[in-house]
Amino acid sequence: MFYVTGDTHGNYDIYKLSTPSLNKNNISLTSNDYLVICGDFGLVWNNSPDENYWLDWLNEKPCTTLFVDGNHENHNLLNQMKPMLWNGGFVHQIRPKVMHLMRGQIFNIDGTTFFTMGGAASVDKQFRKEGVSWWAEEMPSAEEYKTANKNLEKANFKVDYILTHTAPTSIVNQLIPEIKPPDKLTNYLENIKENVDYKHWYFGHFHIDEDIDDEHTVLYNSIIKIGE
Repeated sequence: MFYVTGDTHGNYDIYKLSTPSLNKNNISLTSNDYLVICGDFGLVWNNSPDENYWLDWLNEKPCTTLFVDGNHENHNLLNQMKPMLWNGGFVHQIRPKVMHLMRGQIFNIDGTTFFTMGGAASVDKQFRKEGVSWWAEEMPSAEEYKTANKNLEKANFKVDYILTHTAPTSIVNQLIPEIKPPDKLTNYLENIKENVDYKHWYFGHFHIDEDIDDEHTVLYNSIIKIGE
C-alpha cells in the first residue's frame, strides 16, 4: 500500500511517523508498504549525528520511505549524490529504504504510476543565508523541466498520481490569495493540471490538511492512504 503525508522538516515534524502516532491513525506499516513525504524532508542537511540517527530510524521501519524535495532542503548535498534508476525513474538513495524521488520522473511501483516534481520558491529566503540555509536550486532547472516534459510525453500524459511539494497556481491562489504571486514552477504545475490525465494529486508546503477538491489534497500532519 501507499501512504502519503506532508513536510517533516528534519526531526521537527517527524513525530507523525512514530509508531504511536501511526497506531492512532490505525496504520500498521509492513515491508510491502511505501510512505511518501511531500517535500521539506529536511534530513539531508548537514550530515550531523542527529540527522544520521533519524535517517537510520526511518530505515529501520518496515516500510520504504520516499520523498520529493521541497524548498527547505540542502540541495547541494542532494545534488552531490549519484542518481540511481529505481522502478522506472531516478532516485537518490539516502539509505537502503529511504529515497529521494527526483524531479520530473515517472515511477511504476507495483503497477501504480507516479509523476514527481519537487521544489518550491521560499517566501522567507531574505531571512536565510544562501549556501547555508537557502539554495537557488530549490527551483527546478531548465533541464529538469525538459526531463519532466519528455517523461510525460512518453507516458502519453497519463499517470495515476502526482506528488509535488507546492501546487498549481490556481490552487496556490485559492489557499493564499494575494499573498504569494505565481512563479515559474506553480505556472508549470498549472499546465500539468490542465494537460495531464491523473487520478489524484498530493502536495505539502502549506502546513494544512485539506481536500481542495476531488482530485487535489494538501497534507501536513495527516497520513492517508493514496487513492482513498
